[in-house]
Amino acid sequence: MAIDKKAIEEHIRGILIALGDNPDREGLKDTPARVARMYEEVFEGMNYSNREIATLFDKTFEEDLDTETHFEDMVIVKDIEVFSYCEHHMALMYNMKVSVAYIPNGKVIGLSKIARIADMVAKRLQLQERIGSDIAEIISMVTNSSDVAVFIEANHSCMTARGIKNTSARTYTTTLRGRFESDPSLLARISVNH
Repeated sequence: MAIDKKAIEEHIRGILIALGDNPDREGLKDTPARVARMYEEVFEGMNYSNREIATLFDKTFEEDLDTETHFEDMVIVKDIEVFSYCEHHMALMYNMKVSVAYIPNGKVIGLSKIARIADMVAKRLQLQERIGSDIAEIISMVTNSSDVAVFIEANHSCMTARGIKNTSARTYTTTLRGRFESDPSLLARISVNH
């Protein structure tokens, strides 16, 4: 699905009129086009399904990996910084940090690919909970590991800038798959060692 920048421009122009402003005044005349370009960038992930994202970042390494005798080895990438937009208010989710852990199953993914997957998943109209499950699903597809954990913390401007206006509230979500769901010692290893 391609993002329709022309339609976005038309709708932003309509929103400006609905707000009681003049979209033809100097400060606003290029705003619809600027917003359309911004949306194309910040919602890039909407162009891809989870399977397509997995294909985009399916670069793994198999050599020198002994997962048969070292089945408790774990890969952890912490504090990947991303941002997203809440699908309920189209409000910014910011100061978002994503941490991903998985237990290799014969191959490992390039570390930068984990950050790229998190970034692409966040570039959609999202819920924080779904960001975690989408990342877990894609990491699982790429690595063939069913043992994946995703931890996310973020501020939500739908809570900090409107409504309750609680600027210190942070939301934490945890997505656990495979052995991370059933073996608490794996979670303890993540928090103790890192």
